[in-house]
Amino acid sequence: MIHTLTHNPTFAWGSARAVIDIGSNTVRLVVYGGPPRAPVVMLNEKVTAKLGKGVAEDGKLSGKAMTNVLAALARYKAIIDLGGIGTVDVVATAAVRDATNGAKFLDRVRALGFAPRLLSGVEEAETSATGVIGAFPDARGIVGDLGGGSLELVDVADGGTSHGISMPLGSLRLAAMRAGGDRTFARKVGAMLAKADWAAEPGVTLYLVGGSMRAFARAAMVRMNWPLEDTHGFTLDAAKAADLARLLSRRGQLLKPIDGVSSNRLGAIPDTAALIAVLLRRLMPSRIVFSSWGLREGLLFGSLSPDEQAQDPLVAGVADFVTQLGITADEGDAAVRWMQDVVPMARTPLGRAAVLLCLASGRVEPNLRRETPRAWGLRKRWIGVETSGRAILAAALQSSVSRGGPVDDLALLMPANTLVDAQVLGLATRLCRRLTAGCVPLIGRTTLRLIEGKLALDSTEPALIGDGALRDLRELGQQMGLELA
Repeated sequence: MIHTLTHNPTFAWGSARAVIDIGSNTVRLVVYGGPPRAPVVMLNEKVTAKLGKGVAEDGKLSGKAMTNVLAALARYKAIIDLGGIGTVDVVATAAVRDATNGAKFLDRVRALGFAPRLLSGVEEAETSATGVIGAFPDARGIVGDLGGGSLELVDVADGGTSHGISMPLGSLRLAAMRAGGDRTFARKVGAMLAKADWAAEPGVTLYLVGGSMRAFARAAMVRMNWPLEDTHGFTLDAAKAADLARLLSRRGQLLKPIDGVSSNRLGAIPDTAALIAVLLRRLMPSRIVFSSWGLREGLLFGSLSPDEQAQDPLVAGVADFVTQLGITADEGDAAVRWMQDVVPMARTPLGRAAVLLCLASGRVEPNLRRETPRAWGLRKRWIGVETSGRAILAAALQSSVSRGGPVDDLALLMPANTLVDAQVLGLATRLCRRLTAGCVPLIGRTTLRLIEGKLALDSTEPALIGDGALRDLRELGQQMGLELA
């Protein structure tokens, strides 16, 4: 259970932004609130209209699909108008772009009061890649966005995109392309890459975007008995990804229902897996990372000022979240300064986010305190963090609220020395919290430091240091293998 409050001014509809994505498989409305650098989804509604199915068959949008999309858009227009949402982006992608009657369809969309933009293949690729950069600021490698009608590939590095292409390899087309066998399918994909004059530097990271890609990730997680459920930031090395792709691509296998995966997505997993297997052989990445941020979030991130884009998305999202529990950014900064000479991890964006969450964990109702903070780390949707980062948050939070407790599942997700560092950060934050209640003036009266290799707690107000704080200090010293000064 995530501890939240019911009235949060950052979720005001009047300041929200809406994105409508008219895709080849679905038409979707997403309404975003919260901080600009780490937007929170207020509404996510879709209709599976399969606009691209008719295009793949005869080059036209079918009448039934268009009717379903226009009915959904009429509802979305009512929500936007009645909710007072002033900023709305409407974009159409591969199906409308490729259809011979796409222009007439967009005229009907305009008649509803929208101003749709038809993205070119390159624009679609680069916008999706911009979303990945927004989610992972240090992203470097290739972004592959699989939609219903097309697959976009684009290079990302140093906060920018280049060499974007779009190929007719959407999820609605893959089954027909595989009908001649996987060898023929692989040759077709290879020919498309060659025709697009697209090659990749071996050993980079491949970021995978799109609902079908996330469905594959969930199936992989189930196969691996993975302790996490959120596919955003889920990371696999190339060899493991290739094994799973071969396994999940087998024709005729019946996949059991998976929580969070629709029946349509479930049925498309074998074809998606076959495409991933080919991409792994052709592009030769060292690992793959799944991203829930893509086209829609790329529109949001691309509209931010340079200063807003430079913010760390994890810290921005966590700082906004903990305000609901009365924790401010100033308190987090003060706690980081208090421990940074002893706990180097606290100086990193991930460490600062962990400190804020550990301070907030002390405000959770005691009956929920053992489970809720750990769930924040493992299960809450955070942007700007991969699998190992989630484990660090969870380990720090677990150490900050309880003594001991199982961490075997966390040890599967990150190196052992990093697990120890995360536990040290959690214990240090617990000590700070017990000593000062997170109050900035109180934090300023004490300091955690090292004296000749021994752990010391100094204070201009010795009365602040009670027995509970001394117990926490001893436990922190034991975890760090240090004597107390």
